[in-house]
Amino acid sequence: MNEPTLLSLDDLRALIERALVRGGMSAENAGPVAETMLVCERDGVKSHGLLRLLGFVRSVQVGWANGRAQPRIVEMHASMCVIDADNGFAQVCLTLTRDRLMDMARATGVAILLTRNAHHYAALWPDIEPFADQGFIALSCVNSKKRMAAWGGTKPVTGTNALAFACPRADHPPMIWDQSSSVMSQGDVLLAANEGREVPPGVGCDADGAPTTSPSRILDGGALLPFGGHKGASIAVMVELLAAALTGAPFGFEDESPGATATTSKGGQFLLVVDPRRANLGFGERVNDLLAALVEAGTERLPGDRRYQRRSRALAEGIRITRAEHDSLLALANGAVPAR
Repeated sequence: MNEPTLLSLDDLRALIERALVRGGMSAENAGPVAETMLVCERDGVKSHGLLRLLGFVRSVQVGWANGRAQPRIVEMHASMCVIDADNGFAQVCLTLTRDRLMDMARATGVAILLTRNAHHYAALWPDIEPFADQGFIALSCVNSKKRMAAWGGTKPVTGTNALAFACPRADHPPMIWDQSSSVMSQGDVLLAANEGREVPPGVGCDADGAPTTSPSRILDGGALLPFGGHKGASIAVMVELLAAALTGAPFGFEDESPGATATTSKGGQFLLVVDPRRANLGFGERVNDLLAALVEAGTERLPGDRRYQRRSRALAEGIRITRAEHDSLLALANGAVPAR
């Protein structure tokens, strides 16, 4: 009765796209958004896979996000592109500009994409892995609605503000990491709440600023805490400046979303693409030298290793989702949006 459901990648992609379209997105917008959830499920990153689907749909249906957005480029220079997402999703902007960014980086050595007026409610590494697959270094960050306290504060001001880095290697898949500025990402706290689990001490505080291990108290008026104390806070503030101040997007504390009915954050995305071949044709080998030294020194797992292992299994066997996830997906694909 509770056996997991096994789906092919194509079947799961089709169901997610159908759910997004039934939820109010155009097909052109649904495709890139569905792809990022699909690759998270494929690679076993459950906190950013199907768990996010209802949040996308709700934000579109209440009018907080534009599911039929038509992004437009507002500035174009030799190494910089500024794009307005039309209150849509950042993945759509990236799909429109990815090839152009790689051409810019090949021509000048670097390319920067500044995305404003956008919602990013997904993992970051799917955005940048395609660049590393083509031999580019990529660094990206996004700001989000206020969820995290910083530098000793007890009230949320910044978002959890994810930062991701992708680096090509010689004869190996890219080395990629993706991390929030908080001790635990908001997605993992949501997952813990859905599963009825406590979170470890030090993850967040409640609405009164008191430490708590209750995910619901953290999410309901409380705040997540930065990893590494003031060091994680510094990174979160840097992300606000790059992804919001530089792009022209709102800061996390300027969030005007309509409460619990809209989960996605309206902010900005900063993306830097570098062509290392313009500087060092042996860059990929040098990356391997460093990673080999880390392994020799006792590092048991490099960033991305588990994702690649899970990916290989999913490509061979398909993707397993729970019966509850499958039922919810089918309901959304048929146009039903459960009450919150």
